[in-house]
Amino acid sequence: MTTIGLIGSGNIGTAIARQAVAHGHDVVLSNSRGPETLADLVAQLGPRARAATPEEAASAGEVVVVTVPFKAYTAVPVEPLAGKVVIDTNNYYFERDGSYAEIDSGDTAPSELLAAHLPGSRVVKAFNSIRADHIVTAGAPSGTPGRRALPIAGDDPEAKAVVASLIDEFGFDVVDAGALVEGRRFDRDKPAYGAELSVEPLREALAAG
Repeated sequence: MTTIGLIGSGNIGTAIARQAVAHGHDVVLSNSRGPETLADLVAQLGPRARAATPEEAASAGEVVVVTVPFKAYTAVPVEPLAGKVVIDTNNYYFERDGSYAEIDSGDTAPSELLAAHLPGSRVVKAFNSIRADHIVTAGAPSGTPGRRALPIAGDDPEAKAVVASLIDEFGFDVVDAGALVEGRRFDRDKPAYGAELSVEPLREALAAG
């Protein structure tokens, strides 16, 4: 059992929390509006869930999911996440987030900006390229023919192994896209983004990205 902290409790965060609780993990949920606004969700999730502030969720989580609009990444607490595995689900949408010249130019990738903000954390990009509802509904037991695969990217092999194990629990195979910068291969508008593919076709889609 792992305690999973969530900074952000929108569609993706809620879906991850549901899967985590279903697989025996505890979750600590947070958002920008305050723990009291999460009372209904916590009640739905049951005794393995509680609400907290982002700082408290960051401190409590052994693994912490950052699932906020990209433009809010600099508000993510830094010190409580030092040394921890941080799952970055964020997607960069310039229409919502404003334009970031360093991303638009290809000089860096969205997850690298979060990692620069969290220099002591082990950031792994995952869960950004799947619809939130599919996190709950599209999983299948390991070994199922055609089992859907999800891509991950990160610079820390041990952190990636932790995230890959969690994804496998949730019902998906994993394809390692490489270093954190390679997360751009499954960003918005790339062939792997939103693709419902098994391992080998997903590898091909990542290579095309």
